[in-house]
Amino acid sequence: MNRNLPMVKEASPKAIESFYQGELAPNAEMKCPLVLVLDRSSSMQGAPIKELNRGLKIFQTQIQNDEVAAARLEVAVVTFASDVKIDRDFSLFENTAIPTIEAYGNTDMASGIQEAILRVEARKAWYKEQGLQYYRPYIVLMTDGCPTSDERSIEFMKEQILQGVKGKRFNFWAFGVENADMEFLHSLSPEGFHPQKLKGINFADFFRWLSSSFSAITSSKPDDTINIAPKPDENPFQITVY
Repeated sequence: MNRNLPMVKEASPKAIESFYQGELAPNAEMKCPLVLVLDRSSSMQGAPIKELNRGLKIFQTQIQNDEVAAARLEVAVVTFASDVKIDRDFSLFENTAIPTIEAYGNTDMASGIQEAILRVEARKAWYKEQGLQYYRPYIVLMTDGCPTSDERSIEFMKEQILQGVKGKRFNFWAFGVENADMEFLHSLSPEGFHPQKLKGINFADFFRWLSSSFSAITSSKPDDTINIAPKPDENPFQITVY
């Protein structure tokens, strides 16, 4: 489902609204759109990309084992390196398998984030057209480095994230792996959305936590307060959880 959209800077409201035109809703359930924005640059080659792919399979399996989440969570996968790929567009897991990702190239994070934001806006327009209620979308970034995008694109990306979160258009979570520039991720993250760093390349536990989080989110009401902190013995992050 690799539809070619213009980048965020060039996308008109009309282009966004018509993007998913003709697609029919799989069911009448409230939808929760999630975009995984994943770094597949050359530094992810070897064990990291292998573990990332294993974690994605775990995520799919656990969501499919939750009847409510399986009917509500629509997952898109945007990956970035020297280019940006839509490895999976928004759909339920019952309709499309999780992709296998290959690592190569640089780290054009800005283009990856911009593409994710555009997809989110297009999907929200489609939900409205279909008469579907939806949770505030989630954009989840995972990277092991720092962006090689040009400075102007990076500043534009930061502004897009800040305005999107402040305007309640989407939620943004950032996660670092191994040599990720956590200082940069902090500069990217709006207040209240502090980035976290994984223990090593523990993608399996991370995606178990993520699936549990979205099981809780998709079974809640939109304004509910949800505690998604991992249990201490299941914590995939370097922070201590009590």
